Amino acid sequence: MRPLSSFVGQPIRSLQTMLRVIAEDDPTHLRIVPDGIYGPETAAAVSTFQRKHGLPVTGVTDHATWEAVVGEYTPALVRIDAAHPVDIIMNPGQVIRRGESNPHLYLAQAMLTVLADIYKSVAEPTHSGILDEPTAVLTTQETVELFKELRHLKEQGYTIVFISHKLNEIMEITDRLTIMRGGRSMGVYNTCDVTKEEISRLMVGRDVILNVQKDKANPSDVVLRVRDVEYVNEWHKKMLDKISFDVRRGEILGVAGVEGNGQKELVDMLFGFLTPNAGSVTLGSESILGLSQQKLRDRGVALIPEDRMLYGIAGSASIEENLISDRSAEKRLNHGPLFNMKAIHDEADKLIEDYAVLCKSRKQQVGMLSGGNIQKVVVAREFSGNPVLILADQPTRGIDVGATEFIRKKLVELSRSGIAVLLISADLAEVMELSDSLIVMHGGKIAAYFEDTSTLTDDVMGEYMLGLKTQSEEEIRRVCHD
Repeated sequence: MRPLSSFVGQPIRSLQTMLRVIAEDDPTHLRIVPDGIYGPETAAAVSTFQRKHGLPVTGVTDHATWEAVVGEYTPALVRIDAAHPVDIIMNPGQVIRRGESNPHLYLAQAMLTVLADIYKSVAEPTHSGILDEPTAVLTTQETVELFKELRHLKEQGYTIVFISHKLNEIMEITDRLTIMRGGRSMGVYNTCDVTKEEISRLMVGRDVILNVQKDKANPSDVVLRVRDVEYVNEWHKKMLDKISFDVRRGEILGVAGVEGNGQKELVDMLFGFLTPNAGSVTLGSESILGLSQQKLRDRGVALIPEDRMLYGIAGSASIEENLISDRSAEKRLNHGPLFNMKAIHDEADKLIEDYAVLCKSRKQQVGMLSGGNIQKVVVAREFSGNPVLILADQPTRGIDVGATEFIRKKLVELSRSGIAVLLISADLAEVMELSDSLIVMHGGKIAAYFEDTSTLTDDVMGEYMLGLKTQSEEEIRRVCHD
């Protein structure tokens, strides 16, 4: 387990809160203000605690220190007659506080419910019984554990509502299902009586090809070269640690990993939202570090952002305005100082048709569309701009199987036409199916590189994503095609 000093944010704040309560109970401990930063004051308070409890005085919160602090915290709360906060302290890397929503919370609630049934002194937790995409950021192993606990709850008589776009999970964990399309119920079925194909057809209104067919990739020259990139965030945590890889023309390079292991920072750095502390990034032969988003687009870099509502669209603008926002200055869309409205209308109508955007008209406010159709608008704009490199960050998150099928097919189609694609996805099935080669990130580092994804399994991927396994430097270095 990593020392807590290597974390930032909520875990640090939880440690500081516990130390503060302990100091209120025993004034010989140092009293500190919880700020989420492991600075000199926190290190001094930890050293004082270690000294008083016979631990090695290092100022670093290792596993033994964390356990000792947690052990002193609850008795101190009782002695000072403080209200007990609703915290779930699983380990230094996973702290869930009151009011937070977290997929791990479902697992914690399920565990507590089972414990309450076994140990009558344990209070049964209050929970909604409604799980909305609970496995979105869980590994295969974590999903298995969650499903195990859900089955135990079912045996105890609990009713659970499970909402998911992942048909495999629906088939595995549910007894009955309601299929929705366009805000309406398409019927209630016993899960054992329907197939995934039938479910997809009812969801979309047509047959859906669930498995994307793709030819073997024949990558050529390197489009994007990343070397020894490092990034330390504002809380002094190293989020990217000597990251090096190449993305080649005609290839989909996948990036897998549990969220929070540097994937977001990697995309933000590549598209100019962050500046790395060290390293180099070149597009072709040109360094692109420090370039604005517009200059990156001018050089053929396209982005499907993780948060489409925040970074992908202007919600109050029309579909047409969103579609032409990155090309409005092009001569073909202008008559001197004025817009060529016919050309703009034709451009928008063609993209709406080509990308099957379901809408009333190009003038419709884009924010009023469904999530899948909003994503199609983003994809239509990014894919139609003659890109040389596509950064696809969670391209199918939270959208229906029809839109998912369409976007996955387009990514494969564009890669086979010679475009380089970097695919970042928390959907393990997606990233394994679409990627020609794949890197796994853990703790801000590349933990593994697989040149061929055809033989990979969920379990193997999960081990690398959780940090249980790490390839040798020599194996990882193969992702650089020097």
